[in-house]
Amino acid sequence: MEQADADIIAELRGAGLIGEGDVVLEPLTGGVSCDVWKVETPTGPIVVKRPLAQLRVAAEWLAPVERGTSEVRWLRRARGVDARLAPEVLAELPTGHAFAMRFLPGCPVWKDELVAGRVDAGFAAAVGSGIAAVHAATAHNDADRDAFPNDDMFRALRIDPFLLYVAENDAELAPHLRALAGDLAGRKIALVHGDVSPKNILVSAEGPVILDAECAVYGDPAFDLAFCTTHLLLKAVWLDDARLTEAATALVAAYRAGIDWEDPADLLLRAGQLTAALLLARVEGKSPAPYLTDPEHQRIVREQARALIAAPSPIDALVTHWKRIVA
Repeated sequence: MEQADADIIAELRGAGLIGEGDVVLEPLTGGVSCDVWKVETPTGPIVVKRPLAQLRVAAEWLAPVERGTSEVRWLRRARGVDARLAPEVLAELPTGHAFAMRFLPGCPVWKDELVAGRVDAGFAAAVGSGIAAVHAATAHNDADRDAFPNDDMFRALRIDPFLLYVAENDAELAPHLRALAGDLAGRKIALVHGDVSPKNILVSAEGPVILDAECAVYGDPAFDLAFCTTHLLLKAVWLDDARLTEAATALVAAYRAGIDWEDPADLLLRAGQLTAALLLARVEGKSPAPYLTDPEHQRIVREQARALIAAPSPIDALVTHWKRIVA
């Protein structure tokens, strides 16, 4: 057993979450940014999460491990808005900014449901409403802004790898992408999750449960809407399933209905610009979509994304005109 793993077990004991018997850290499959384990305890299973300094991608991608603390803050803040939106945090652990949260049995990952062909536009709408609820509750709130001073972290995890990395390798679109990156970095409107993706959302009987808030920052709420919509549009191309664009339409419409902190038209245009850039980034950025390996699928996404970056449209119009096949 590695020393860091032994330290985590000792800290779980110190937090009163496990007893003195043998403890197994059961690895869970996850994303590129963290070690995640399931641990059986006397009161039921829990999840322990520890952020990595070097993300599991081919390119060098470093990020501060302090993001574990920011994730805990986002989860607790979201539960304060609606306890159904996030799992309960049970303890923060000193080793590597790890933490423990409650395991939610019987809740499939939304991505797995979508890939299996179980596409529910109503659930997508609930995701949009939930994201908007957190944004509305935290918009123009000085206390929330002060609690999430994570600009450097957001830049390392989102702006650099998704926008500026592509700009460095694309002279034609570089001015658009750099301007978008500057605007995104400068807007301080509401609490942003930063990684609203189907792989980070559980499907519970009470609606969506949002996980993995490592990128949380006080910034532009349009990013969360764009990030999730991007994933649905990519999967619409990958799986050639029109229901996924319908789910994206439902998500955007439900989110729009919850905007009460600014002019919806302004936010939808920014979200459209960000969606176009993120679509291209999932083909050309540091973290390409792992399932989008077919060159034809990449071409479909690349051609539409490049056109949309050069000639932006609001996100609702972008989704309406998104094509799964481009001749």
